[in-house]
Parts: sequence; structure tokens; C-alpha cells
Amino acid sequence: MRSGLSLFDRFATAAGGFVSRAWFFAFCVLLVVIWLPSYFLVGSIDTWQLIINTLTTIVTFLLVALLQNTQTRSDHATQQKLNAIAEGLSQVMTHLSETSGDRSLDDEIRELRAAVGLENKEGS
Repeated sequence: MRSGLSLFDRFATAAGGFVSRAWFFAFCVLLVVIWLPSYFLVGSIDTWQLIINTLTTIVTFLLVALLQNTQTRSDHATQQKLNAIAEGLSQVMTHLSETSGDRSLDDEIRELRAAVGLENKEGS
């Protein structure tokens, strides 16, 4: 796993943290509350609806891209941790098998080791 994140990855992480706060949700509600009476300033219902539709579509589109990046990196980190745990468990099982002389764990050890990195070999 790389220790350094790209500029985009760091930005996506910061954006994910920013939009996951309660005050950001409150800001979005406030934006809608302010938008509602703006009809009297705009005058046309089509223009009034177009303003909020365009604004929400743009924000949603950008946030989905940023949050998907963050989620994908989180999934990869979790999978690497699971692989490390499985590899460690297979080493413990190998040690137990060797010290006891009992080879009944050999099939399970091979299966566990084959599963490590399986996400790179198979598509989901």
C-alpha cells in the first residue's frame, strides 16, 4: 500500500470529511429554505425550478465522484487488512501443523493462502 496520496485523493478525503458533518446538512437545508421565497424575485416558475435543479445536479454529480473515490480507497485498505490477517492465520496454522506433525490442516492452509489476493484475480 502506498503511503502517499495523490492530490486528488487528498482533496476527495477532505471533501468527504467536509460534507459528512451535520452543519453541511444544515447549510443545505438553509439553502433550500432561502431558495423557496426567491420565487418572488425570479418571477418565472420555470426559471425558479431550473435554478435549484441545476444547483443540486451539479453538487450531486461532483460529490458522487469524490465520495466514490474515498469509498474505493477505503475498500482497498480494508481488503489489504483482511489479506494480512489471512496470511498471518495461515502462518499460525502452518506452525501448528509442523509442530504437531498433524497434516490435517494442509488443505485449509492452501485454501486460505489461495484466498489472499483473490480480489485482484477475480472481478466483483
